[in-house]
Amino acid sequence: MMTQEMQFKKIVAQYCEVKPEDMKNEMRFREDLGFSSLDFMSFLGELEDTFDVELEEDDVLQVLTIAEALEMMEKLQQEA
Repeated sequence: MMTQEMQFKKIVAQYCEVKPEDMKNEMRFREDLGFSSLDFMSFLGELEDTFDVELEEDDVLQVLTIAEALEMMEKLQQEA
């Protein structure tokens, strides 16, 4: 079974040139992965659908790195 982290990185990979296995958790979406604002919004929508969570815009705006996004997802799933 694919880990949540790998599944998450596969989604990230659709929006950038970095392969999931080459991603480091400290990578930043905009600076390191080259996400545009539109990419980020599309990506978030896909996360919500894939992991069945509801993202709060205020929380999302604090997220800069892969690690922070994964942490946010875990918290949301625990609360669900």
